Amino acid sequence: MAILSAFAPELELLRARLQDPRVHAVQGVEFITGRLEGKPVVLSLSGISMVNAAMNTQLLFDRFHVTHLIFSGIAGGVNPDLRIGDVSVPERWGQYLEVVMMRETAPGQYRAPASKGTFQFAPYGMMQPRAVRVRPGGDADGVAGGVADARSAGGGTGIQEKFWFEADPGMLAVARGIQSVPLRACDREDRCLDERPRLVVGGNGVSGQAFVDNADFRRYAFRTFQANVLDMESAACAQVAWRAGVPFIAFRSLSDLAGGGPGENEMDAFLHIAADNAAQVLLAFLRAWPG
Repeated sequence: MAILSAFAPELELLRARLQDPRVHAVQGVEFITGRLEGKPVVLSLSGISMVNAAMNTQLLFDRFHVTHLIFSGIAGGVNPDLRIGDVSVPERWGQYLEVVMMRETAPGQYRAPASKGTFQFAPYGMMQPRAVRVRPGGDADGVAGGVADARSAGGGTGIQEKFWFEADPGMLAVARGIQSVPLRACDREDRCLDERPRLVVGGNGVSGQAFVDNADFRRYAFRTFQANVLDMESAACAQVAWRAGVPFIAFRSLSDLAGGGPGENEMDAFLHIAADNAAQVLLAFLRAWPG
């Protein structure tokens, strides 16, 4: 199993628990093989944001025999029912910044070119979300989840339009079976959350190349995509995994409320609580994984 995090604090607990570590350097990227909870794994950092995540996920697949891909890290919470420290394990991931920047036809009114077809989601001002055009690899044509042949829209044979990239059902089933995880409510300086964090499996996640700290956009992301969390990497990893036919799942713990809190963004205060909580759920997942 391959385990990715975006940046070093997210991988800290997992790296400390890794047994028999061996470091491999590939094109300047460090990959560490070893065992976690008795399972053979390779750990690495994807880098922050979508292009880094896609590039290094493919590099990982090119150089290692990867049977499953797992992401562990932090996220901004957009579902008002979730709290900082909670761990979200979405069923599917989409790219909220794959958009058409629409022409303003009158003050506050926007229109996309007719050639761009119809859209599944409501816009945010001039920003109209859309599906991404993808070409599946191998036998991936049968993957479920809103896949439609795009030849009528000018794509070549086999090109598809797809917004959601699904987490693996078998991996989700194992995550749903996790009974108890020691999630942290206090950081290393004894700053504590108001409520004990919890694990939530299911729902949607969205990703894009922006750090979101805006209450209005947070409301839009929840209303439009029914998203639990918003991050900068998971959908990119999910798309590369889908293309390669590699089962994928992401464990994302809320470090902040993406602009929905009453004061300054909370990420700096709760980064380590969130990173460790995502990692603790991943470790519980590995313990429960058969074989």
